[in-house]
Amino acid sequence: MSEIVTNRTANPWGTPGLAGAKRLLLLGSGELGREVTIEAMRLGWEVVAVDAYAQAPAMQVAHRAHVLDMLAGDRVRQLVEAEKPDLIVPEVEAIATDTLVALEAEGWTVVPTAKATRLTMNREGIRRLAAEELQLRTSPYQFAGTLEEYQAAVADIGLPCVVKPIMSSSGKGQSLVRSPAEIEAAWDYAYSAGRGKAERVIVEGFIAFDTEITLLTVRAQDGTFFCPPIGHRQEAGDYRESWQPCALHPETIGECQRVAQQITDALGGWGLFGVELFIAGAPDQSQTVYFSEVSPRPHDTGMVTMVSQNMSEFELHVRAITGLPIGRIELLRPSASAVVLAPGASDQPRYAGMAEALSIPASKLRLFSKPRCHQNRRMGVALASGDSVEEAKARAIACASKVQVLL
Repeated sequence: MSEIVTNRTANPWGTPGLAGAKRLLLLGSGELGREVTIEAMRLGWEVVAVDAYAQAPAMQVAHRAHVLDMLAGDRVRQLVEAEKPDLIVPEVEAIATDTLVALEAEGWTVVPTAKATRLTMNREGIRRLAAEELQLRTSPYQFAGTLEEYQAAVADIGLPCVVKPIMSSSGKGQSLVRSPAEIEAAWDYAYSAGRGKAERVIVEGFIAFDTEITLLTVRAQDGTFFCPPIGHRQEAGDYRESWQPCALHPETIGECQRVAQQITDALGGWGLFGVELFIAGAPDQSQTVYFSEVSPRPHDTGMVTMVSQNMSEFELHVRAITGLPIGRIELLRPSASAVVLAPGASDQPRYAGMAEALSIPASKLRLFSKPRCHQNRRMGVALASGDSVEEAKARAIACASKVQVLL
């Protein structure tokens, strides 16, 4: 592996658009891909952004852009062969992962690896790796492909339980089932909201956790690095606020890092991984760590690192995948993020209240410039720092609340 990545920096990097340019093909051009694009361009890389719709956030800043159904393997292959990228960087779940595996076998470089992309974009693959191969602690679970199998799984797991499609993002298709009356509706929602051609769901036992964290883990040429834990609050399966650092017992932090290193070592490759963990117990007592999920790319809750750390998760990801050293990750101040959501659907969203929002001390705004919105679509994020996590969270929430998405 070290030889492959070292080759990424073996030759001089040409200027974008000219001979010898280093080219990054970004498969998925949302708000996280936009920040990856900016960081790659800062290091002199040429970026080609791809998404299923025009004018996606990363497309607006990349050197070139393509609109493409990324689940169509033949279209993905044609684009790779035409653009000839040095790095293929998946940034969303809905991608023809079998095509990426084949391309990697032919010599193309997929970040972090095609295996990692395929496993983590399918909850069945990553859960079986974590629980059955690596023996990491997880919630009890079963998979189902028919209504009958699903009903049997719910009966075995018991209520309450969580139901999710095996392929989805941002909480789409996820339900907490508390009563028998909710069972069939949760199946319908999960089955209809799943991404790609996956027609299976996972039924998970509900864990009475006290804290849910993201441990950003970086595998790079100079070692494995961990960012301070990020706490976050979810609603309807999607994050609403995140904060860093998240208070944990020192022994719990060590266990979180052990779990994160074990799963990321198994996935391989270099880059930043968002490892999601459930923590049961208070910080001043013994805590239990449960593995939940992992993303082989920057994480939405990690947007807080744009103000909290000396290097954001996006800079860390780009450094790692391009074969550059990480050095030392430092927390600058307690910080938080809060999302800006759309109140409904529009093909021409507009924004107001930015001046009022930025009157909040130590606050920043990132509006994503998405060309369309729907109910509760994430359209921006407010970032803030403070002398404590509580102060930072209050500032971020206040800043986000001032921004109006006009339909």
